[in-house]
Amino acid sequence: MAGHRQSKKRRYITWAVAGAAVVTGAGIAAQASMAATTWPAQKTFTGRAFDTCTAPSLSAMKAWHTGFYGAAAVYVGGKNRGCAQPNLTASWVKSVNSLGWKLIPLYVGAQPPCQSGANPEKMTATTAASLGAKDAADAVAKASALGMKAGSAVYLDMEAYDITNKSCNDAVLTYVRAFDKGLHAKTYRAGYYGFSSSSAKATATAADRTDLPGNLWYALWDKQNTTTADWPWDSTRYTQHSRAHQYLVNSKESHGGVTLTVDRDAWDAPVALVG
Repeated sequence: MAGHRQSKKRRYITWAVAGAAVVTGAGIAAQASMAATTWPAQKTFTGRAFDTCTAPSLSAMKAWHTGFYGAAAVYVGGKNRGCAQPNLTASWVKSVNSLGWKLIPLYVGAQPPCQSGANPEKMTATTAASLGAKDAADAVAKASALGMKAGSAVYLDMEAYDITNKSCNDAVLTYVRAFDKGLHAKTYRAGYYGFSSSSAKATATAADRTDLPGNLWYALWDKQNTTTADWPWDSTRYTQHSRAHQYLVNSKESHGGVTLTVDRDAWDAPVALVG
C-alpha cells in the first residue's frame, strides 16, 4: 500500500528501509472482545486477490473477471487515503459483487508518530486511543454506506515505521486496539495490513494479544503466492483463514483486454459481506 499513498519516488525509499474457494462461516479468530457477541457468519475467500490505488471502473472489473483473480481490495476511507475514488459507490459494490467478485475493504487511518513524511493524520501517544475509536467509527460508516454489512472484515492500513522505537510502537498498538474495539462494537471484524519487517511484525509478535486484529495481511514482496510457506512468525498465529500476503507490487497486467497496474495478493482471509 505504500505506493498507493505516496509518490513513486517515496515508494522506492520505503522499499529500501489457482483456484479460489469461498467458505462461509469459517476461520473466526479467537478474540476476547468478540466472545460475548453473536456474530454474522463471516465470508472467507481463498485465492488470488489484487489491490490498486483507485477502484477500477465497472467495465474493467467485468473484463478482469476471468478467473485469475477472485477478490479486489478497495480503499473505503481514511484521512491518509491517497487516491480519489470516483468509481467506488454503493452501486459499484453491488454490481461488482453480483459479478462474483469478493471485496476487501481497506482503511488508511492515522499513521505512526515516528513515521517519516507528512500525513494528514498522525497519532501521538496522547491521541492514539481517541483517534483509533474515531477512525473505527468512520471506517464502519464508510463501509456500511457502500453496502458492506456488519460481519465484514475491515483492514487497517499501517505503513512502515521503526518498531524498535518503543514509545512510537506503543502508540501504534494503542491506536490499533482502540480501532479494533470500535469495529467489534459495531460487529465488524478487524483486519490489519502492514509490512513483515515492521508494522505487521509488531502486531504478529506482540505478547499481549488483547484487542489486536484477528486477520493479518502482510507485505513481503518475495513473489511467492502463499500464506504459509513464507509465513514469518509463530505458525500457530492467524490460522483458520486469517492470513493474506501481498507478494508482488506494481504488476502491469492485462485481462480481458484491459490493462491495470496492481499489487498481487495471496488471500486466505475474510472479505466483505455485501447485500
